[in-house]
Amino acid sequence: MKIIVFGATGNIGKRVLLQGIKMGHEMTAFVRNSEKLYDQLGEHYVKHVRVIVDDIMDSVIVHEALAHQDAAIIAAGHAGQGEEFVRIVDNIMSQCEFQTSFSGRIWIMGGAGLLDIPHTDLIGNNLPGFPPEYRNHTRNYERLQQTQLDWSIMCPGTMIDSKEIPVAVRLHVTMDTLPILIQETIKEYSEAEIAGHLFSRLQELNIAYDDVAIFMLDHLELGGAFRRKRVGLAYLRSTTVS
Repeated sequence: MKIIVFGATGNIGKRVLLQGIKMGHEMTAFVRNSEKLYDQLGEHYVKHVRVIVDDIMDSVIVHEALAHQDAAIIAAGHAGQGEEFVRIVDNIMSQCEFQTSFSGRIWIMGGAGLLDIPHTDLIGNNLPGFPPEYRNHTRNYERLQQTQLDWSIMCPGTMIDSKEIPVAVRLHVTMDTLPILIQETIKEYSEAEIAGHLFSRLQELNIAYDDVAIFMLDHLELGGAFRRKRVGLAYLRSTTVS
């Protein structure tokens, strides 16, 4: 499969790129700094990657980069960039729509605050105390909903190195809702109390970068189970995958 990664030198992008190479995909890296990419990959893997070094806000270049790609993983930018982050995502999304030879399968990075809180009609990003920049993920999600493309949005908690994860864990996957057990009594809480409850449980949402990368790469088929869904990931220590 031909896969392009935007933001291929970032914490998640570089892992998507490396795991994709290991899986035998034809990987394209869209980056600002090729030297950084080469340092991260090393000589063994560099030869397996097509590299595009250019301005991610150049719509013509992005349009051309998407030609004949089967999937795009958008890991460029971060919510703290504000308007710039939203513009980056909008530009890539627009070119995905305009590029007729692009298959239309997209993964984009969001955050756990974008997921529904069970037993409520709330998402974390709208709760008091949540960093206001997280709402930029909400804006990107709203942009996704306007397109007919085959998208999924990955909504992890704090991403950490694999070595920090206990060996005996299983991956728990949810669609659109937080991947941790929430008691029904939460609907009786105020919004401030719900926020406090979630903040106290943030560690339960820790997830390894590599598990996030591999999950996206494992679900690149058109019309798959996660089409037009927000995806939550967490670990279970003794239960099967949900």
